[in-house]
Amino acid sequence: MTQNVYKLTILRLDHRPYRDKRITTHCALVSRAFGANEFYFSGVEDSTIIEVLSKINENWGGDFKIEYTAEPLSFVKKFKENQGIVIHLTMYGLPVLEKIEEIKKEKISKNLLLIVGGSKVPKEYYELADFNIAIGNQPHSEVSALGLILYLIDPDCMNKPFDNSKIKIIPSNTIKKVISL
Repeated sequence: MTQNVYKLTILRLDHRPYRDKRITTHCALVSRAFGANEFYFSGVEDSTIIEVLSKINENWGGDFKIEYTAEPLSFVKKFKENQGIVIHLTMYGLPVLEKIEEIKKEKISKNLLLIVGGSKVPKEYYELADFNIAIGNQPHSEVSALGLILYLIDPDCMNKPFDNSKIKIIPSNTIKKVISL
């Protein structure tokens, strides 16, 4: 995928394989498809998610990075120390449409970290965030919140080509068509 001028990083908190395997994987897939550069997850270390995304990169292209972090709070602090902007997605935050233009201005000169919660998010993440953003103030999916904010940050995110792909979908209204490159 063509690189953004800024780096867009996603941090999924508190992965629990017995409960969140598909949610965490889908957060990573949405992150990749919508233009993020890298995805980190905390909680239980799960090599399956890393293997799945590595295979997707191999076949569908791009250089999307996925890793586990055992110290997510330290990860966020270090990100901020490096002048990055931290955006925590929470239904308790400010409406995204009120803050999206400000966020888009920040990405011009700074890297962005989007935090996606898992179970109860400790207050330290709210305090460290430059923006606590709500897609809506009702319970909803982390996957939908992530997809929507990534689209709002960069509406062209879905039209960027992925480099080094081995396969490609030919869009069609009537059939599934995948070609080898």
